[in-house]
Amino acid sequence: MTEREMRMKTAEIEKITHLDYFNIAISVDCVIFGYDDKELKVLLIKSDFKEFEGLYSLLGDLVKPDEDIESASYRVLKERTGMDDVYLEQVQAFGSVDRHPSGRVITIAYYSLIDIKHHKLQLSHNELSWQPVNDIRKLAFDHKIILDTSLIRLQQQVMDYPVVFNLLPEKFSLRELQELYEAILGVELDRRNFRKKMSIKEWLVDIDEMESDVPHRPGKLYKLKPEFRKKSGRKKAAPIKQMSL
Repeated sequence: MTEREMRMKTAEIEKITHLDYFNIAISVDCVIFGYDDKELKVLLIKSDFKEFEGLYSLLGDLVKPDEDIESASYRVLKERTGMDDVYLEQVQAFGSVDRHPSGRVITIAYYSLIDIKHHKLQLSHNELSWQPVNDIRKLAFDHKIILDTSLIRLQQQVMDYPVVFNLLPEKFSLRELQELYEAILGVELDRRNFRKKMSIKEWLVDIDEMESDVPHRPGKLYKLKPEFRKKSGRKKAAPIKQMSL
């Protein structure tokens, strides 16, 4: 037997000699964004932890022993929204030692995008509600940090990928699209420059229809090109950069 073979250990020995390392829980937290009344909103629930009484939290759960992480994130979405065919983007892990009062819990955060007006959610819990992102000051656990980080990731993505269309109905005007971008980015955009940028990106198709029943001059309606719709968000996020729209 070689010296290297003598130094080899079994998985059982590794577990026995590092018991504390194998007593760490994994969870997923879903930042579910929606858009309504010209505001970016997030789906929250009242925390059921005594330590966070009166505070809201993101929707999440512990990953089951026989469940992989991505399956857990879709399970949370299915249980809370009733949908499993939505845009889902992994953000990052959050692992502060004291982030959970029950013990060491490392969470993997995801954000998803849902069209509030045209998808009926299973809001069976009476303390589950959509809340404007800009109005949120404090959440349970470290969920405010997770929310802020996920918003930054969304802001990064909308500059380069057509992800925002998951927040809109199938048909929309350029005015509605610009209002959505402004709500996400938190800035006012120049109308002419915005439309020029959208034209360059070649994401949209003119469907030869006009808005109806609107209190302003009707605008043309557009759709996202089929090849861009419902694509999974698995692209690597770029570093934070100056918003140029």
